[in-house]
Amino acid sequence: MATFSFNIVTTSICAAAGFSYRSKTNWRRYKPSTRISCVGWDPEGLFGRPQGGHIDSLEFRKRLEKDSDAREAFDRQIREEAERRQAVRDFRVPPDTPKELIEYFLDTEAQDIEYEIARMRPRLTKEFYAQLKSELGQIRFAVTKTQEMEGRLIELEALEKALEEGKEAFDKMQDELVKAKESLHKIFTAKDVKVTLLEMVERNEINRSLLALLDENIANARRTNQMRAAGYMEKLRGDILKYITV
Repeated sequence: MATFSFNIVTTSICAAAGFSYRSKTNWRRYKPSTRISCVGWDPEGLFGRPQGGHIDSLEFRKRLEKDSDAREAFDRQIREEAERRQAVRDFRVPPDTPKELIEYFLDTEAQDIEYEIARMRPRLTKEFYAQLKSELGQIRFAVTKTQEMEGRLIELEALEKALEEGKEAFDKMQDELVKAKESLHKIFTAKDVKVTLLEMVERNEINRSLLALLDENIANARRTNQMRAAGYMEKLRGDILKYITV
């Protein structure tokens, strides 16, 4: 077995490539479908359709698999878009009170909802939800409601649902990342990788979270020009894919 010195990289939040800057979320039409993930490169399409613009999804994945220049260009596009989005996000200053945080979320753009939920997870406290429910209750039980109040109620109800789904997804992802890091360390330090993988299959430890974490490490190795390590992990990725069943 080849020997490398691996420093496992873990990422809880990643920006996705391929979207443009849009206006703030229309909460009156918002249907929560929060899916917080940490996948940057997914040529097999296990984590959703890659943003390839006019390029057909299947052709795009094949190009990434066979064309190193195309893959490098795609990775560069992801990095540049992530940096652009992060620069935009950095302009926003999180507020200090639950009441102000509600408005902060309502002013958040649709493509940043997942990011802000993950970033503000420690602030989603009992005090915050008490404030949100208090505002909801005041409107719901108001003797008379204006059109503006009705619209505000719809927005707050949509926000409440989005936050609950996002918080649940984030907490689950964090738990899975911890387990995936342990599994990846086990593989990296194994004397016999094939035997270790088979043992992990029996214990149901081979899953998408592990593959996502490996992708992050491959991308990081490429960014730091550790091409030999990246090549080894890409070969390992192919072996792991054989056992992905969920």
